[in-house]
Amino acid sequence: MSKGVLLVNLGSPDSTDPKDVKKYLGEFLMDPRVIDVPLWARTLLVKGIILNTRPKKSAAAYKKIWWDEGSPLIVLSERLQKKVAERTSVPVGLAMRYGSLSIKKGLQELHDKGVSEVLIIPLYPQFAMATTETILVLAEELRKEHFPNMKFTDIPAFYNKEEYIQVLSNSIAEKIKDLDYEHLLFSYHGVPERHIRKSDVSNGNCKMDGKCCFKKGSVQHEFCYRHQCEITTVQVAKKLGLKNGTYSTSFQSRLGFDPWLQPYTDRTIERMGKEGIKKMAIVTPAFVSDCLETLEEIAMEGEEIFHEVGGKEFTTIPCLNDRDDWSDILGNWVNNWVEAKTPVLK
Repeated sequence: MSKGVLLVNLGSPDSTDPKDVKKYLGEFLMDPRVIDVPLWARTLLVKGIILNTRPKKSAAAYKKIWWDEGSPLIVLSERLQKKVAERTSVPVGLAMRYGSLSIKKGLQELHDKGVSEVLIIPLYPQFAMATTETILVLAEELRKEHFPNMKFTDIPAFYNKEEYIQVLSNSIAEKIKDLDYEHLLFSYHGVPERHIRKSDVSNGNCKMDGKCCFKKGSVQHEFCYRHQCEITTVQVAKKLGLKNGTYSTSFQSRLGFDPWLQPYTDRTIERMGKEGIKKMAIVTPAFVSDCLETLEEIAMEGEEIFHEVGGKEFTTIPCLNDRDDWSDILGNWVNNWVEAKTPVLK
């Protein structure tokens, strides 16, 4: 079998034109693993309300962060793809779950190169229904319909892998080493609480009180997004030698009125400013590539909130993007799979 790799990230509109943004949002928000309500309700919400109000606002936000080369997420992902390809002997493709750079196109390009066994790498450190799961489900649907002779292997959530924790810690340390910051906030993308319950394979043991996140050996941890975020924070804090009280975890980007994972990032930033914190840094470990949520929601809106309540210095830490050490890790994972030295990430 000829092997190949497909890196998969979230996606982006083709441009900042409201029409392109509307098309992208429509595909994204109609995914039943993103807005997991009955089709009629999702259609009413997305096509009847959101797509008639949000595209112009989102387009304006994209314009703030758009690069000359295009979408930062796409450009950074392409740079990462190139570096990973330089570190391995097999074809390395790139796809997005949403948008024109589709998973189908990525698989077709690998197929056309003679690839019959694909290592799918969802570029998400933590597992979630709306990220890793939707990628793998769609890939399998496409395999059955269009690529029946292909074989898929995927890399599981790598939130607690030593090499990932090390490179994430390195990226943070490089940014804060000369900062006199008072608090480091780990902000993860939020999900509705019901997503945690739906991913709970322990038949309801998760009480959504945060306590089970830190219990060792809990079977639900393999698919519990909240646990994986909390443990990412704990392991990085340990690696960096952070003192209790100088760091915390929060969740951003909530949508609608249902309860989402808390505490919320925007309210946490506001609270800290009101409590007298003057200098804070913020890192977004749910993303490996900078995008709208990191460059606009955090670096712009978050800073504005902080300054409005009296904060002075607000430092955002870049995602791993195309760092050489991050590219080395992905290259090593690919090579281990190609050479079958060890099971993937085991």
